[in-house]
Amino acid sequence: MREMREAIEGRSAGPLGRNDPCHCGSGKKYKACHLNAEQAAQRGTAPGLGQPAAPGSRHVQRIAGAGARLHRHNPTLIKTPAQIEGIRQSCQATRRILDLVEARIRAGVTTEEINTWVHEATLAAGAIPAPLNYRGFPKSVCTSINEVVCHGIPEQRALQDGDILNVDVTCILHGYYGDASRMFLVGDVKPEARRLVQVTRECLELGIKQVRPGGFVGDIGQAIQAHAEGADFSVVRDFVGHGVGIRFHEEPQIPHFGTRGRGHALLPGMVFTIEPMINAGDWRVDILEDGWTAVTRDGSWSAQFEHTVTVTSSGVDVLSA
Repeated sequence: MREMREAIEGRSAGPLGRNDPCHCGSGKKYKACHLNAEQAAQRGTAPGLGQPAAPGSRHVQRIAGAGARLHRHNPTLIKTPAQIEGIRQSCQATRRILDLVEARIRAGVTTEEINTWVHEATLAAGAIPAPLNYRGFPKSVCTSINEVVCHGIPEQRALQDGDILNVDVTCILHGYYGDASRMFLVGDVKPEARRLVQVTRECLELGIKQVRPGGFVGDIGQAIQAHAEGADFSVVRDFVGHGVGIRFHEEPQIPHFGTRGRGHALLPGMVFTIEPMINAGDWRVDILEDGWTAVTRDGSWSAQFEHTVTVTSSGVDVLSA
């Protein structure tokens, strides 16, 4: 499963070694570039990191300075205001397409029909469907029903009364990527499935609330994991949120489980997705023979919501809302 996740996220397997090229793209060895800073951030001792601060404080100014230095090394990690505005416009196109799908969802509709709607609406918006032909993915949208966790391939399967469905849309508009997904209830859905969908929505909202300059990726994961497991559900480990905007999948990775105060420090200008996948049963997944479709190993149902967000000087801005 780890190999599948890393292929999708576009990074090599295994943790970086001290002498490996740094993930930021500077060309330096990891030990000579980001290793010390990231170890300090994980310990909570990095200068200007680890504590929430009021807008305009010296703490936030130091964080902004750190972001500027990172931007020089890795232009995709910290976005400029112009880039963030371009990503916002792409995210808004994605949101409008999901609104269109929501208005048309009903029992009897096939996932292939949904693919056609998304493809045509994307082109009508002057955008390109990012999933189409991405690493060989054959369709313009991912449609994941019931026990399918993510990356379901549209087909002639018709939605049935009682199904739950995730539709995951990513537009490329003027070169910028906008990524979001939404759950849909088809007809008369059983209470436990409705509860799964509601808790998953709450997990996304709680994760977003953790985003602030000086916070950590682990803050997001811990909030999501605590809420999901507190409701007797589980958090998928094999797929994570990710940086997005200039490319489909960028740094940082955003696990939906973890420990507060650990992981990559959050800096103004970062743009990434939060997209918790929550299972009614066990968290483990399997990949079908098509190489894409991820399903729960125990056959339990799964739900997912996704937004693209950016870290601001004072908190978070949800670009796909």
